[in-house]
Amino acid sequence: MQHAPNQYVIKISCPATSGIVAAVTTFLADHGCYISEMAQFDDEVSGTFFMRAVFRFNAGLKGDIAVIEQGFVDVAGKFAMNWELHDASQPMRVLLMVSKFDHCLSDLLYRHQKGELHMQITAVVSNHLDLRPMAEREGIRFIYLPVTRDTKAQQEAELMKIVDETRTELVVLARYMQILSDDLCKQLSGRAINIHHSFLPGFKGAKPYHQAFERGVKLIGATAHYVTADLDEGPIIEQEVQRVDHNYAPDDLVAVGRDTETVALSKAVKYHLEHRVFLNHDKTVIFR
Repeated sequence: MQHAPNQYVIKISCPATSGIVAAVTTFLADHGCYISEMAQFDDEVSGTFFMRAVFRFNAGLKGDIAVIEQGFVDVAGKFAMNWELHDASQPMRVLLMVSKFDHCLSDLLYRHQKGELHMQITAVVSNHLDLRPMAEREGIRFIYLPVTRDTKAQQEAELMKIVDETRTELVVLARYMQILSDDLCKQLSGRAINIHHSFLPGFKGAKPYHQAFERGVKLIGATAHYVTADLDEGPIIEQEVQRVDHNYAPDDLVAVGRDTETVALSKAVKYHLEHRVFLNHDKTVIFR
């Protein structure tokens, strides 16, 4: 039985100029690589060029990805590139954070089990014990880190210790109902994804769906974004929306909200796992 060849993903961002695509594709071709997927975008506002390519070594060629990595340094230097090279066969190491709501965790575990999300879950961390059975049923390590005002700094330090020890590459806040400190947000910059309803900043605080009901909203939405020190205002990765009407009671709106949150979060996580997301200042570029 033949095994599919390993695929690799190269991500590039650099000042926009001519010759970038030619330089990258020529380099890969000269090193015996076949490009199976490529996308590019030129942001004329910031003058930045973004590119993502998926490639593999040509059949019958025993290529060495280390040679590609070393050789590409010269190409990258010529164009002042920020670049990353990833082995697509390696699952990303992901830590999930939860509180009491189970819908996002349940959805991510299901999609992972079905092979939709190419990741290795390093642990489930929670400030409550409610979802411990769900994690342990899947054979996933559950870590209880209760948070109070007095213990917040200590528990955040413990969280970073876990992230480092497990070599976690991505942290997903799957309805984790604690505000992260500015310091922790900086440490997790570009590698932590959060999900929340899209009523902000209109309906803040408790029971936003009940507030929405009182105002007769016609759209229910959810936003998945990278975590930053600006609460719920990080670069947006994915948004989901569903139309509602006067027939929807508050509990119906909550149910619709759960659906939009699970879909938006799973899509955002998938894009990140597949190295499709580029940070572009306060925005993102995503090659779907």
